[in-house]
Amino acid sequence: MTRKRRIALLLALAMAGGAAAALPEHAQAPVFEGPAAKDGRQIAFHLGDALERGAVVVYFYPAAYTSGCNIQARAFSRDYGKFAEAGASVVGVSLDGIERLQRFSADPDYCGGRFPVVSDADGRIAARYELRVSAGGAGLRNTQGEEIGHGFAERTTFVVAPDGRIAATISGLGPEQNVARALQVVQALAAQAGHAPPR
Repeated sequence: MTRKRRIALLLALAMAGGAAAALPEHAQAPVFEGPAAKDGRQIAFHLGDALERGAVVVYFYPAAYTSGCNIQARAFSRDYGKFAEAGASVVGVSLDGIERLQRFSADPDYCGGRFPVVSDADGRIAARYELRVSAGGAGLRNTQGEEIGHGFAERTTFVVAPDGRIAATISGLGPEQNVARALQVVQALAAQAGHAPPR
């Protein structure tokens, strides 16, 4: 097994494991704020402010510039117009540092400047959503060849309705399926509110 394949396997194992009891549907979503990046710029993200404009898809992912997270960010960016049409916005959350997220947020192959990504460097936001955070292994590197250097929140997406309650908790799916399910939920919310038909 090559060194590259061995590192990829170790990373996959570190990100796997039993799912924690993430906050369930109908629970009140913890309102959080934190440093974020959008299209390469540092911004302050406030979930409460975002909810005033409509539903918010809050997706937790293990690490920027890793294979599954790259796929997921690309899918959210590709479908962002459909989320916006349904009256929803998207925000990603990981334990990456803000400098790395500035690059990831602007990268046309991934976030493409479409939505913000929040730096939850100490894992406090993930903990409030009752997500499992596993320790990062020494020597794990991302697809840019950089040492990752932080823990991994499990891949889980919460669709938060405008009233602040969780409309769906999505886990245990691949990156593309996770995004597709989130889109189905926000379109159903929009249909219930009479804003747009589900697609």
